[in-house]
Amino acid sequence: MKNKMQAAVVARFGEPLLFEEWDIPVPGPGQVLVRTEACGVCHTDVHAWRGDWPLKPVLPFIPGHEGIGLVVAMGPGVTSVKEGDRVGVPWLYSACGHCEYCLSAWETVCAEAQFGGYTRHGGFAEYILANPDYVARIPAGLIAAEAAPIICAGVTTYKGIKETGAKPGQWIAISGIGGLGHLAIQYAAAMGLYVCAIDPDNAKLAHARRLGASLTINAADRDAVEQVRRGTGGGAHGVLITAPSLVAFKQGVAMTRKLGTCVLVGLPPGEFPTPLFDVVANCITIRGSFVGTRQDMAEALAFAAAGRVKAEIERQPLSAINDVLTRLEQGKVASRVVIDFAGM
Repeated sequence: MKNKMQAAVVARFGEPLLFEEWDIPVPGPGQVLVRTEACGVCHTDVHAWRGDWPLKPVLPFIPGHEGIGLVVAMGPGVTSVKEGDRVGVPWLYSACGHCEYCLSAWETVCAEAQFGGYTRHGGFAEYILANPDYVARIPAGLIAAEAAPIICAGVTTYKGIKETGAKPGQWIAISGIGGLGHLAIQYAAAMGLYVCAIDPDNAKLAHARRLGASLTINAADRDAVEQVRRGTGGGAHGVLITAPSLVAFKQGVAMTRKLGTCVLVGLPPGEFPTPLFDVVANCITIRGSFVGTRQDMAEALAFAAAGRVKAEIERQPLSAINDVLTRLEQGKVASRVVIDFAGM
């Protein structure tokens, strides 16, 4: 195996990523080395690149938390995977394993959690170090490029739908029909829910209907909330907000049925004013949902492996990453871009 790899590196926040040659890392005890086949690009990568969030990555770093590849080397003590296994290196890179959250299968909120492409080097490189206890196991028959979005956008929306508590035959409203939303519609339909899709782009709404949405509403309509409430017979039992928009958050709460749950997974900047009277009087639950656990990951991948959910992807080489991040920042990516390492 060669000893150098190509990587796209954030050297300074907000500046174009640099294409550099780094040493291929050597797995230590309890680590594996993954040769990257594909890596999805997420809006979180934009936030990481710009240094938007209070806890910033340490420069320089390699973004990317949807890396899929083959295990090619293992450090001492690894027993849970073997060389040749196809795995994903997701946002949840690792957790402590012994706190109250880890012990109750909520490792995503562990105070010691590490994050791929953020606090640990990620998948915008030919090789990735990974913790074998937290990699995603990619089912046979699911190719790398199609699996990549599932280990972030897929598990995030799948978990968010579960957190709404909506049951088969009930309505779920999904706001934002992009990289996350187009998968959310498919998961919701596969789970037996009636889907109302909300987006300001009529082309995305047409796409939502093709994916299985029963009702589509343009978010820019002045009476968008009332349209949802009429079309669902009083509001959606569950609402999932994937759009990074405070307007979408406000609409989402108003679209929620009495006793319903509005789940927030988008991360717009700014403060979100909560309509307290409506929330209290209608017994509405507002809940945050942050990616998903390892069990959620296995379930989300199983839907994809069974052909019930399929990410719509645009393949690009690693050399195009700066253009891809700019397009994501400008809202010019229809579904999901995946960096394909096959041609490198």
